[in-house]
Amino acid sequence: MAISTKAIYAIVLFLLCIPLSAQDTYVRNEAADVLDYVFGLTLHDDNNEIKGEALITVEFQNKKEPIRLDLIAKSGKYGMTVTSVTDNDQPVDYFYNSNDNVLLLPPNVRGSNIRTFKIQYHGIPERGLVIDTTKFGQRSFFGDNWPNLARHWLPCVDHPYDKATVEFRITAPDHYDVVATGKKVEESNIGNGLKLTTYKEPAPVPMKVVTIGVTKFATKLLEEIGDIEVSAWVYPENRLDGFSDYAVAVDVMNYFIENIGPYSYAKLANMQAKTQWGGLENAGTISYFENSVTGNKTVEGLIAHEIAHQWFGNSATENSWNHVWLSEGFATYFAILYQEHVYGNEKRKEELLLDRNQVIEYYKKNPSPIVDNSIKDPMKVLSTNTYQKGSWVLNMLRHKLGDEVFWKGIRLYYETFRNSNVMTKDFKNVMETVSGVDLKYFFDQWIFTKGYPELIWTWEYKEGAIHIQIDQDQDHHIYTFPLDIGVSSGTDLKTETIMIDGKSSYFIIDVQSKPDKVILDPETWLLFDIKE
Repeated sequence: MAISTKAIYAIVLFLLCIPLSAQDTYVRNEAADVLDYVFGLTLHDDNNEIKGEALITVEFQNKKEPIRLDLIAKSGKYGMTVTSVTDNDQPVDYFYNSNDNVLLLPPNVRGSNIRTFKIQYHGIPERGLVIDTTKFGQRSFFGDNWPNLARHWLPCVDHPYDKATVEFRITAPDHYDVVATGKKVEESNIGNGLKLTTYKEPAPVPMKVVTIGVTKFATKLLEEIGDIEVSAWVYPENRLDGFSDYAVAVDVMNYFIENIGPYSYAKLANMQAKTQWGGLENAGTISYFENSVTGNKTVEGLIAHEIAHQWFGNSATENSWNHVWLSEGFATYFAILYQEHVYGNEKRKEELLLDRNQVIEYYKKNPSPIVDNSIKDPMKVLSTNTYQKGSWVLNMLRHKLGDEVFWKGIRLYYETFRNSNVMTKDFKNVMETVSGVDLKYFFDQWIFTKGYPELIWTWEYKEGAIHIQIDQDQDHHIYTFPLDIGVSSGTDLKTETIMIDGKSSYFIIDVQSKPDKVILDPETWLLFDIKE
């Protein structure tokens, strides 16, 4: 996901260095696992009320405990009213806790461990499903669930730890075009000016990234990559510009498939949409903000970011909100990797230098680690730390391990956790396996410790050598890291790597003559700040 300029998070974070345990406060359904959702939704032109029928297939792990589903209760104008719950067409006892917005379904006290509940409900969603008009005045319906807004319009386990297959059956006036998570399996005119459109996604997905898009669209198949259709869905008024701007999705998809591993979802639709974000990485149906279409191909980086999420965040999904850097940090860096692939190493350096400046400025106001377990609200886990600093950690890890080992680790990580859930320790373990290197200290200091090295340094030339003094000036932690030193003479640049592991370090580098200049980190591999 990319944050738009309108979505600025003011996050007050505690000054913790290495938290001991995750603070994700979501009450998990230890009793059961949702296997499949089928959401039948009826949409109208003359009002914003939706009518829903959800079929939820559950596998019970404990026959004595109920299953909890999130659904925002009607309060005033907004919210949902449950009218019935059945199991195999038989009414079942259920309890709706409107204070906690939780629907409690009965435990599996007898019979099969797998049961399918039918929940009928209706109401006007306040969030999650954006019912509005496009910038051209066309009525529209767009799913915008991240992070936990699905509960405003869909009964579900609204947390990324419980992933399930999903099917949308959308009944709407027949003048609308409909796209949704999954592959289209039906489009039927059913009379009375209505059309039924069904999409089914066979891969398990977290509810944060399921969606629908219902409005008037212009649609183009951009390319088929294997059996995956890559398409553009844009407003008719933006038809040609949108098709042109979104066409780069084909190149991005090819790059990630070749370098990371197989794509997990039934299709990849790139959709112009009403969204609170700059982009939202819905599985197989990405939303891009309305003004992303310009005709000038200015959103290549955004498209690369959201498509990278299909691997990281959607398929290999963080098991706790506090570890969202496994989604956002990865998408940020892999967008840079794609751009490096297309435009060369200077593009990587350019993007990372911009990000390094943002990390430094953010830290001055919010001194906190990437995994900050003081945060309990998932709406507040996004920050420069989880995006740009998370990306920088991957850049430093790549430099530490080398390209071959880094990419081998990335491929194994994705293969291991594809279509499942992951935590930071799991990523660390995979990278240790492929590299044979103990990475505990690396992850402790860059992921679980606030800040970065703040360096004061001097150099002088004496008798055929450069004498370098480097001091770490931050007071919260002494970092250990390799530092590349560039020695420049004319057009020649020689690089030496030194290891910094203390508050003060002194080095001597032999040279043939006095250099023109000495540069710290000439190739942009280290997250640090230079203090005067």
